[in-house]
Amino acid sequence: MTESTVGALRSAGLDPAVVERIAQGALDEDLGPERLDVTSAATIPAEQVDTADVVARADGVVAGLAVAAAVFDLAGTRTLRVSTLARDGDEVARGDVLATVTGPTRSLLTAERTALNLLCRMSGVATHARAWTEALAGTKATVLDTRKTTPGLRLLEKYAVRAGGGANKRLGLYDVAMIKDNHKLAAGGITPAYHRVRAAFPAVPVQVEVTSVAEAVEAVEAGADFLLCDNMTPELLARVVAAVGDRAELEATGGLTLATAAEYAATGVDYLSVGALTHSSPILDIALDLRARV
Repeated sequence: MTESTVGALRSAGLDPAVVERIAQGALDEDLGPERLDVTSAATIPAEQVDTADVVARADGVVAGLAVAAAVFDLAGTRTLRVSTLARDGDEVARGDVLATVTGPTRSLLTAERTALNLLCRMSGVATHARAWTEALAGTKATVLDTRKTTPGLRLLEKYAVRAGGGANKRLGLYDVAMIKDNHKLAAGGITPAYHRVRAAFPAVPVQVEVTSVAEAVEAVEAGADFLLCDNMTPELLARVVAAVGDRAELEATGGLTLATAAEYAATGVDYLSVGALTHSSPILDIALDLRARV
């Protein structure tokens, strides 16, 4: 990848090596064992050079421009020049030109679908996250993502959530311990489960899923300072907030929708976690338009 692309990825908080692996894997999937775009190879002279515009086909929030640039870099072996005209997190309108790409036409078209697949997916997640952020405006609550991500794309999808104004909960099973129903059953309850995690991994943050006021109180008294309030009504959630006070951060989770977001936030919880941010966001339609030759 070019130095400018690597720098843009790092500025976004994305690991260039991970992005390169994702982008190269997606290109390899498209090109097959022969590493060949048969249509472009047959119809376009090897020496032909063109410019194309990356254009929004719908209103939304863009995310992943540097990731798309990485795809163009890899497909064109650094011969494609990418100029971005928007920034991740920008609200864009149908018809807006987000970037231009100039270079060998074969390479440009070979990279087109892979670059757009990632860019459209990330922008769709960012657009959805922005809708949740706006729904929570005026409250103290922040929308969080979950681990319900597309396999292999977690880094990109969680970045897109941030670009849309949301926040990341945990990256995986390694950075935060989350005691859920099955852990409680296997360990014999909330208190023994919490104490076992804390003893085994004293430096790892511990979160506990609770389903009642009694469980919330037990978890806090065991030492937990972050509770997942699972599938609670706003009324029950308000009772948990009153019982726990400021002894723990509270997250509402399970079955939340944009229509009910403000009602849940009004209970006083700190977070609303929404798996749909990454498992059900529609893409933002973005296209690559080759400029007419003159």
